[in-house]
Amino acid sequence: MASIFSRIIAGEIPSYKIAENEKFYAFLDINPLQKGHTLVVPKKETDYIFDIEDNDLAEMIVFAKKVAVAVKEAIPCVKIGVAVIGLEVRHAHIHLVPMQKEGDLNFSNKKMTLPAEEMEQIAKAISEKVVL
Repeated sequence: MASIFSRIIAGEIPSYKIAENEKFYAFLDINPLQKGHTLVVPKKETDYIFDIEDNDLAEMIVFAKKVAVAVKEAIPCVKIGVAVIGLEVRHAHIHLVPMQKEGDLNFSNKKMTLPAEEMEQIAKAISEKVVL
């Protein structure tokens, strides 16, 4: 069975898309740690990030960097935190989290629930800044 992320990429499940190219897809986390919390996933479903071929992993990091630059331009923050956990969904992904302080990247923190219209506004603000 396809992962939830593969179903999002295929358009079977709606998402707040930030950017995509032929290999990668970036979208807002629906239960964010901070406003603008974005996920970057490879379109080819791979469970463990370090099982991704070297060239594809390098391209994924560069794609994530371009998305992170856009997130930082759209969401006021000190830096964009980066995390790879890989236990909650069996599809490799990179978390990009706007941070004011180190504790903002703590996955034990309570997740936010934002109204759909605010998520749409955040996604639009970030996606307008992405330069691939």
